Amino acid sequence: MRSLAAFEKSEEADDWRELMRLFMVRRTRSFIQENYATPDPDTGRRFLTFQDGSRSYFPDRIPKTVKVKIDPKNPDDQYARLYAQDVVDSINALSLPRYGLGNYVVPSPHHPPTASEGKQLDDLSRAGKRLMGFCRTNLFKRLESSGEAFQLSIERHILRNYIFLHALEHDLPLPIGTQDNGLLDAGSYDEDPEDSSPEAALFGDDGGEETHEAESLDLSGEVSFKKRAAETYKLYATQFKTRFKWLRAALFIDTLATDLRADGHALMDVLARCGDWQAEADAKLSALDKLLRKSHPEEKVLIFTQFADTVRYLTKHLQARGIANLAGVTGGSDDPTNLAWRFSPTSNRHESNRSNPAFLPENELRVLIATDVLSEGQNLQDAAVIVNYDLPWAIIRLIQRAGRVDRIGQKSDKILCYSFLPADGIEKLIQLRSRVRSRLKENAEVVGTDEAFFEDDRETQKLLDLYNEKSGTLDGDADSEVDLASYAYQIWKNATDADPTLKSTIEALPDVVFSTKEHPAAAKKPPGVLVYLRTAEGNDALAWVDKSGKSVTQSQFEILRAAECAPEAPALPRREDHHHLTLKGAEHIVSEEKAVGGQLGRPSGARFRTYERLKRHAEAVKGTLFDRPQLAKAIEEIYRYPLRQSATDTLNRQLRSGVTDEGIADLVIALRDDDRLCLVHEDEQSHEPQIICSLGLREGDS
Repeated sequence: MRSLAAFEKSEEADDWRELMRLFMVRRTRSFIQENYATPDPDTGRRFLTFQDGSRSYFPDRIPKTVKVKIDPKNPDDQYARLYAQDVVDSINALSLPRYGLGNYVVPSPHHPPTASEGKQLDDLSRAGKRLMGFCRTNLFKRLESSGEAFQLSIERHILRNYIFLHALEHDLPLPIGTQDNGLLDAGSYDEDPEDSSPEAALFGDDGGEETHEAESLDLSGEVSFKKRAAETYKLYATQFKTRFKWLRAALFIDTLATDLRADGHALMDVLARCGDWQAEADAKLSALDKLLRKSHPEEKVLIFTQFADTVRYLTKHLQARGIANLAGVTGGSDDPTNLAWRFSPTSNRHESNRSNPAFLPENELRVLIATDVLSEGQNLQDAAVIVNYDLPWAIIRLIQRAGRVDRIGQKSDKILCYSFLPADGIEKLIQLRSRVRSRLKENAEVVGTDEAFFEDDRETQKLLDLYNEKSGTLDGDADSEVDLASYAYQIWKNATDADPTLKSTIEALPDVVFSTKEHPAAAKKPPGVLVYLRTAEGNDALAWVDKSGKSVTQSQFEILRAAECAPEAPALPRREDHHHLTLKGAEHIVSEEKAVGGQLGRPSGARFRTYERLKRHAEAVKGTLFDRPQLAKAIEEIYRYPLRQSATDTLNRQLRSGVTDEGIADLVIALRDDDRLCLVHEDEQSHEPQIICSLGLREGDS
């Protein structure tokens, strides 16, 4: 996609995201505060001033905790039973054969697979380790979310196992469900991957509770699951046949049935030990009820959870407890935006739209329960209270959620961000996640596109700060990087706003213009020359070389900051070696472009950092069993072509979470296999690099 006309014809979402990336300016909350906001002389709070003279203040994000007591010595404590060591060990010990079907393929079947079957088998082998890791972490996340969501997921998992067993035992084709990367994005996929329409019918219209409560989980449980599996398979093979891909049972070895049955028995044992989930005895649900009734009986409250099952559970039981003007919204809701407007009519300019019955005062929502489908792209700032009913495994999601109400138009000076956490400390939570991480590494299971496992002390400290309600914990930006163009533009805007004559003066300057300024002797970096070059690939690049012509730093932001000087600062005589060092700076940029590709962008960007990490990893595994041709191809593509915006976002999250070189290699290969890595296009004709300007730095006494 190299033209607007081509974009107009494209139906690919990533093409449109790339277009938006090229033309949208990315500015973070902190960047706007620093460059656009004015401090209030009385309170010190920063605000923006609109054209009509009104002010919009930046509220403080206040972390709060709702601490739920878990008593492992109390046999009636439902959450204690869920968090018991034997439950954790049982999940960690699962083989998860349906998510690793590629491990069970017959090497030389009597009737070889058809071309279509062969492609499906290749896809299964490629997806295996990723989806096995996803399934294991999904179960633990649901365990942390709510007992209802966890037990429903366990039941569905068992049922799916027995559907496969039914097919294997009767030599019927196996129904292969969703096995792609769409499952791995927790921000856009909130349903249980084990769920589907035919199964939902067997589990009950409300997400499965009626069947769940009535189901016997003693020794007759297997008989029941077998019966339900046979009924569901009939639906799959007839009414819902096109919803699945199908593979012959003869293509898989006998161990598949053995592992399916073993996992089924282990999970039935987990359900038996945990017992039926009793909503009336749910301490976490009761704490939320108290928060809505006692702490914030009148305010609007936005409740976030990761899972649609938990949304349905909370909506049903809070309404049963008498909480009025409440609704739940998930990715499967008919009209999530309409519910968002009913919850926040003022910020969405619907407070006067009374011709629509949905926006009548009596239909306005006070409490909205949502998955992360509403954590981005909605104006919800009529509310100033957020509740995180379950804690995402990536802290960045909490910041994104806070951003839904921390927007222009927010009237409150404080946003309260509640998080549910264990009352006796979060050590057990950290240990549980640590055990999951260890198991994933043991099995070399690659986790999905949006995971963070508190890999280092810094991430663990964030969780501790949240538990201790430390101020500033949620003040970060969902995307902490401001693009270089925005940063440079802001410098230009600040300067020309202060002195409008600069605009015409600077624009009239010829290329290759140069000047020199004083460089303080106390500066940590050495003097030399700063060079601004437009490369042969058409990219703008900066270099800073010292008096010997060596690069001082590759940070484009640091080079820009080094160039800063006051309007009254005098221009100094040119350094004798200025032109020589300018040439060295230009040569450095050109050689760097040849070494890493001019398209790789700034060194702090996802593309540059990923490329460097992959090169290092490829060198480390060269000549070993881990030296994969797919890795070399991925490295070459990243060198030649721009990343898709979705890949950039995914890689940025992984890089921030401290992912290993091996982990980033597995992720990049997976993205490339699914055509989600790069926007491949024909190389354009190269041009000569052009020096735009240069700035000498001479040592001074200050």
